[in-house]
Amino acid sequence: MRHERTIMEDPKTMLIKNHSEIKTLGQLKKTGYKPRSIKDEMRENLIKQLENNENSFHGIVGYEQSVIPDIDTSILSRHNILLLGLRGQAKTRLARLMVNLLDEYIPIVEGSELNDDPFNPISRYSLDIIEQHGDDTPISWMHRSERYTEKLATPDVSIADLIGDVDPIKAANLKLPYSDERVIHFGLIPRSHRSIFVINELPDLQARIQVALFNILQEKDIQIRGFKIRLPLDIQFVFTANPEDYTNRGAIVTPLKDRIDSQILTHYPKSIHVSKEITSQEAKLTVEQAQRVCSSELVKLLIEQIAFEARESEYIDAKSGVSARLTISAYENLVSAAERRLLINKEKETHIRISDFAGVIPSITGKIELVYEGEQEGPAKVAQILVGKAIRSQFSLYFPNPDKLKRNQDSNPYLPVINWFGKGNQIDLMNSFSNAEYKKTLHSIPGLKELVNKYHPNEDESNKLLLMEFVLHGLSEYSLLSKFRLEKGLQFKDMLSSMFSMNKEEDEDLNNPDTFI
Repeated sequence: MRHERTIMEDPKTMLIKNHSEIKTLGQLKKTGYKPRSIKDEMRENLIKQLENNENSFHGIVGYEQSVIPDIDTSILSRHNILLLGLRGQAKTRLARLMVNLLDEYIPIVEGSELNDDPFNPISRYSLDIIEQHGDDTPISWMHRSERYTEKLATPDVSIADLIGDVDPIKAANLKLPYSDERVIHFGLIPRSHRSIFVINELPDLQARIQVALFNILQEKDIQIRGFKIRLPLDIQFVFTANPEDYTNRGAIVTPLKDRIDSQILTHYPKSIHVSKEITSQEAKLTVEQAQRVCSSELVKLLIEQIAFEARESEYIDAKSGVSARLTISAYENLVSAAERRLLINKEKETHIRISDFAGVIPSITGKIELVYEGEQEGPAKVAQILVGKAIRSQFSLYFPNPDKLKRNQDSNPYLPVINWFGKGNQIDLMNSFSNAEYKKTLHSIPGLKELVNKYHPNEDESNKLLLMEFVLHGLSEYSLLSKFRLEKGLQFKDMLSSMFSMNKEEDEDLNNPDTFI
């Protein structure tokens, strides 16, 4: 049962069975319960999990051999931790999962705002109530989910928010002078006693507040409006930071950084298959989408390839990074684009197409930071370039690389398709095509079906149609066909005729006096 504990023989790890029945300090003493610091608690629970080959960080993919071992080492060393990495690298999720290393329940003095340990109280309230009631002091039980506090550092965060301040209303209600420490309203950090406290984006915190933090880390005391209160706070601190912030919005002051025991570097997925696993796990699709919109392996790989291309792109600021949220949002948009077409055509089921990638552009533009060259192109154009590069990168994994083939050689498998377009033929592939229209259009291109059958004979019909469209996009990226964006779709035609038509349009513009008005 969730509310039961097993009594362990080791007094250091003594846990309580049927804790809800224990309601006073005296009853707690009879169980032989021995308190321990949060760092010891996390260390001992981690030791048990490692010995039992259990994983505390469920849902974290790609860090099994890098980040997680570093976190384990830091916890075993009882260190405060700084997670340093670019955006979208699961830093906050790692911190939140650390609650799995806490005991399920711990006893606290009932009514204590600082989660006081009944055996080691630190607040004036708890000291007074234990002195007054002794073993009859009421206690309550705190679940590990309540022992986690998270604060996003922003320039407007104050000492009062984190440490505390004098509360005039409390002083008036209790009829106490301001010199009495009971008039203090404690901030988030003291209220996180015996808990995990996380500060996200630490460099954004003002330097004077960072100084107050390292005073807590080093000296275990806080100063509020002239009060010097020594509070031996028992807190597991976890900080997160982005390397970009060190030079952009702020920095971690040296004395504080020196007192953070372990700095752990996070990273983006190192392989496209790990990235795909993360996207599949995190993408939030409705039941209807999962049932009615079918997604192939090729489509999923293309989504991940976009992020990999973005991280190498000369148009995007590498220091800012490309969040893993880009592929998650892009995949959700891709499924929704296919669903929209399904609803318009009143069909029961559809498969994602390459042309549906037009729907992922909005999910890319908001998640990339452009350098000067990228700003010149514009975010939408850069997003389209990334999609094109992703298609080019994946194309050679499914079909022969066109760059390694002679264009006029009879053995060139793309020659029948290219020659058909070279005769002046063209196709319009509209975003709203029904399944029947999509199939009819692709089958109208001689040699395209045979090409796919040659290299992928065992695929089902829907995947073969997708690969047929993929060939058109791939040949376009290798400059063997031209691809034009229409208002509601795409147009494929011969590359050479497209160049002539473009030159003709330019000549007409030059001869038209209204062109330059």
